[in-house]
Parts: sequence; C-alpha cells; structure tokens
Amino acid sequence: MLMRGEMMDMPLMISGILQHAARCHGDREIVTRLPESGAIHRYGYADAHDRSRQLANALTKSLKIKESDRVATIAWNSHRHFELYYAVSGVGAVIHTVNPRLDPAQIIWMLEHAKARAVFFDTTFAPLVDGIAKHCKSVKNWVLMAGTEHTGAVQTKCKSYEDLIGAHKADYEWPVFDENSAAGLCYTSGTTGDPKGVLYSHRSTVLHAMASCATDVIGVGSRGTLMPVVPMFHVNAWGIPYATPMTGAKLVMPGARLDGEGLHELIESENVSYVAGVPTVWLGLLQYLRENNKRIDSVERVLIGGSALPEALLRAYESEYGVTMQQGWGMTEMSPLGTVSALLPKHEGLPDDEIVKVKLKQGRLVYGVEMRIVDDEGTELPWDGETSGHVHVRGPWIAKSYYRGAGAESFTDDGWFKTGDVAYLDSDGYMTITDRSKDVIKTGGEWVSSIDLENAAMGHPHVGMAAVIGKYHPKWQERPLLIVQPVPGVEPDGASIREYLAGKVPKLWVPDDVVFIDEMPIGATGKILKTKLRDMFRDYQFPNAEE
Repeated sequence: MLMRGEMMDMPLMISGILQHAARCHGDREIVTRLPESGAIHRYGYADAHDRSRQLANALTKSLKIKESDRVATIAWNSHRHFELYYAVSGVGAVIHTVNPRLDPAQIIWMLEHAKARAVFFDTTFAPLVDGIAKHCKSVKNWVLMAGTEHTGAVQTKCKSYEDLIGAHKADYEWPVFDENSAAGLCYTSGTTGDPKGVLYSHRSTVLHAMASCATDVIGVGSRGTLMPVVPMFHVNAWGIPYATPMTGAKLVMPGARLDGEGLHELIESENVSYVAGVPTVWLGLLQYLRENNKRIDSVERVLIGGSALPEALLRAYESEYGVTMQQGWGMTEMSPLGTVSALLPKHEGLPDDEIVKVKLKQGRLVYGVEMRIVDDEGTELPWDGETSGHVHVRGPWIAKSYYRGAGAESFTDDGWFKTGDVAYLDSDGYMTITDRSKDVIKTGGEWVSSIDLENAAMGHPHVGMAAVIGKYHPKWQERPLLIVQPVPGVEPDGASIREYLAGKVPKLWVPDDVVFIDEMPIGATGKILKTKLRDMFRDYQFPNAEE
C-alpha cells in the first residue's frame, strides 16, 4: 500500500473563492452597467461577499431553497448575477444558467427538465418570463433582478431582488460539504434533439478557475481589468466570474448593451485590459472603431472562443490597435477551457506570417486536459501536425456523463468524451481544428476544411461573414458552397472572391459557387447556424455541375 501524505484534506468550495477575494482584494471593484437602467453600479469584492451572504439567507429562509435544489437565472452579466453564482452554490444548491436567446419552448423544457425551484431574471426578459411562467410547473418563485420600482415591467407575480435580500443580514456562514457536490448546471444548445445538461461540481469549477489563472491561459492578476462579453449564461462566462475574484482582478460587467459603442464606452471609462467573447462581437466592435475613428489603447489582449478566429480579424486588431488576439477552444462539457493560444519562446523572432499561423491554431492544451485524436475505428493517431482525427478529451473539469443519463453515446467505454471536432495535434501540443465531424466536406476522395476556407474568405475586403457547407455534386460527390454576408455598402462579386481564394487555399478547395445573403443566421451562443444554412439551401444545385 502506498504511503499517504500528511496534508490537510480541505474540500474545494466555490464560496471560498469569494471569501478570499473579500479578505485580500476587498476594495477591488466590480463595475456593472445595470440592465434595467443603463446606469453604472460599482462596489468591491467585500461588498459582493456581504450581499451574497444576504442572498444566501434569502434563498434558504424566504425562498426555502434546500441542498441540491436548482435555482435558474435568465440574466445578463451583472453584479447581481455574480452574487447568485456564489450564493446559490454556496448554500449547496445548483445554479442553472439559462440562455435567453433560445426558443421559449426550449427554455420551458430546460426549466422543467431541471426541475428549477426558483428563477431570477433581468427586466429585459420580463416579456419572455410572462410568456413561459404558466408552463413552468416546478418553479415556485420568480424574482426580478432589480428594485421594487421595476416590478411594473412584468405581469408575472414576482419578488424584487433588492427587497428580497434587503430583508436579511449578511451573517450567513458558508457550510463545508463534499467538493464533488453539484454546483452549476448548463445545457448544450441542442441543435439536434433535446438539449443536454452538464452538471458541474465545486471541485471541477475551482480547479478550472485555478487553471485559467495561468499566464498562458487567461492569466489576469490583481493589476488587470477584465470584461467578459461572453455571457454568464454561456458556460459560466468561460469561468471568468470565478477566476477574477481568485486573483483580485477588476471585473467589468457590460449588462445588456453589447453593441460596439457600448463596449467601447466601458473599455475607455474603466481602463479594461482584457476582454473575452465570440468573433461576432469583435467584428461589430471593429466596425464601430473604424467608422468612428476610435481606439481601445487600454486593451492588451482579446480572448476569442465559440468559433474560429478569422485571420483578417486577428490582423486588423493587432496591426491597427496593437491588441494581442488570443484564441481559445472548449465546450460546455469542458467547463469550457481546453486549449488557449499562447506563443512559445521558440516563436520569438519568426516572421509575422509565421507567427500568425501559430496564433490561428486553436491553442495549446491547458494543464489538466488530456487529449487524443483517433481514426474512424478508434485507433489513436500521432501528434505530427498533419494527421487529423476525431478529438477525445478527459480531465477533472470535463463531464463524465450528461444530466439525468442523456447522450451516453458521447462517451467512450474507456472514459473519454467525444467532442465531435476533427483536428490534428503537433509535437508542441497545439491543436488545429479542421472541422466539426458533422461539417466535414469530402470531394473527390479529399477532405476540405470548411473552417480554413471560411477564414480565408474573411480576408476578402467585401466579405463581412462567411460560411461553407457541402452540397451534392454528381462528379465529385460533394463540393464546397461559400455563403457570404457582404460588408455593408458594397456590391458583392462572387468571381472576385473565388479568384482571391485561388491564391489562398488548395485549388481543390476553391468553392464552385459563391452565394450572398443579407443576414447570416446566428445562434444563441453567437455561432453561425449551419443547420439553418443547410435548410435555406436545401434545394440548391451547382451551376454547370455536369461539366
């Protein structure tokens, strides 16, 4: 038998993160643009801890929330949502963050599937709540995340958040329990079939936050100011609400206003140094900056996730604004961080084009995440930077099953999660995704990377957004169709785009046709909906396909 170490066995508690912040970074600010008014609210981590303890008393005494009860939120990034993150899990309950951009029927399904006992919501979503409340039989309390003066905005019987916590003292003592107890519940977007729940634990959440604090991951310390534009209802805002109090970073919450002007105002006024969100957000901000001759000189880094970082976007921010663009990859099932792009010492001095190639990879493995790539038969493939295969992952913050037993086919018999991505790995641990398993295009026996082709198309000055889908071809089996949302005010020209691509990608990849649409369909998490595009172009046939 192995000798045991003589270390204290202290469980990892989410409440301990905020306790630490209150004691060691008590006056470091959390700044919020309030969803209900647009006004700026600011207070310190010590204040957030006190109000979270008030809320914990309100949950257990006024709302009768018990251990393992699910408490849902339909809310923007704000100080109140932050308080809920800590109070709900701190009392031993489970915070269930709901994406309000989903179809109402899907939201009802999720709330009922989770058996949510209470729902906290922002004023913005009052109409949504009025439409779904009568269908949510498990919900016993609805709480508007504002003061009493705003309750007139909702017809559903509800409590006022400020009145609710105002009736209680900040004397709640956080309990200590098994670190493997459930703490958070997020559902996948459910593009096919019903959404699947991912149930995070205290242990997985704390470990994920600790890993994200590493310099080559998110790495913002007490001198940094971080603004998560990625919503707190989307995989816990990539763990940022846990990592920032852990390190004492200033936290800026943008509320409901995510347009270019609104983001720029907060970046400037709060001296934001690090921001995080999906590519569509940064495309919108870039357009605003260019059109209004504005700058974001305080920003040092941007973390992009959710979908691949287009080369044109990377070059624009880095050359025009001096901002380092950092790509990350992960999934709801991974809490979500799996890889983050960071340069190695060996890359110093390389030509700019070579450095860009490294930055366009999805990044290097974060410590704690193990990865393998396998072929269709499950045979493990080499990390040679060339051989692509299906990506499997495992680790202490990666799901081992879905909530209530759904989706067992997504997990291997030997304990790995099948991500659904196709990628290759190199000897330095960098991953490059070539496609989603369901999006791969095979033409004449050769694979076409829709992701690489989309990113190449984004470099054309007339392309605002780009997506590639495979369509039937009688000779080649399948050929790529490029779908483009043009830059406003330009006359699109498919021939010039194809000519441009001919010098950027292998000849076989150049799409047989380019089609234009006024607006690209965007899903609830900011990704282009290829399922919708496939439906839109269901009857499409390539011109001259027989030639």
